Amino acid sequence: MADWKSASIAADAFKDRVILVTGAGQGLGAMAAIELAKLGATIILLGRNEKKLSRTYDAIEAAGGPQPAAVPLDLAKMGEAELNQLGVLIQKEFGRLDGILHCANGFNHLSPLANQKLDEWVDMFRVNVAAPFALTRALFPLLQQSPDAAVLVLGETHAFEPNAYWGGFSVTKAGQKNWVEIAAAEWENLPNVRINLLVPGPIQSPFRLATHPAESAENLPLASDVFPAIAYLLGGNSTGQSGKVVFFQA
Repeated sequence: MADWKSASIAADAFKDRVILVTGAGQGLGAMAAIELAKLGATIILLGRNEKKLSRTYDAIEAAGGPQPAAVPLDLAKMGEAELNQLGVLIQKEFGRLDGILHCANGFNHLSPLANQKLDEWVDMFRVNVAAPFALTRALFPLLQQSPDAAVLVLGETHAFEPNAYWGGFSVTKAGQKNWVEIAAAEWENLPNVRINLLVPGPIQSPFRLATHPAESAENLPLASDVFPAIAYLLGGNSTGQSGKVVFFQA
């Protein structure tokens, strides 16, 4: 089986591909959206903060990528109506969808289980598990029409290394793995659609800063260091590989 570390990425690897990126306003989502656009992808930016989405949008245009689209949407609050509208919008404006990169990250704060509230768990479950599932389900008819479609979920180390104080975040991130593996099994007879989970590990990002404020980031990989793995799993080099959990820092 090929590996992202040894694969090369052509300068036009994503030409004519339409990719939806959630959590596209900052961190890994923004970085990936910009870099995919540089490789020719038309990016649909999705996030809840319009100002942050605008910054990513402007960065893509400044880099000379295809004109993106921005869709402000709060994954913790969306319902079936918003999902249906998104599908109609993508069909109308682009006529296709070749991939989804799920970067949105639901997180409240680190605390003992005794201090964590039901609403906090529900919000994290919606953003980290229910929303990626529901978005993918709603847009699946478009993905099926693509000759080579990929869904990539960005996971988190604490899904596999549960520890004190990570509570609902760790539990909901663990749920991503089950969903990815179930989806891959159900899509087994659909060779043109695949789904995988990528776990970046500790990197320089707004999320890492929020959870480890006293940590020196100097020795951590940059967000951009993860991009070759993202491009491999979203692009044609990974065709036929589905249901895999890939650890960037393995």
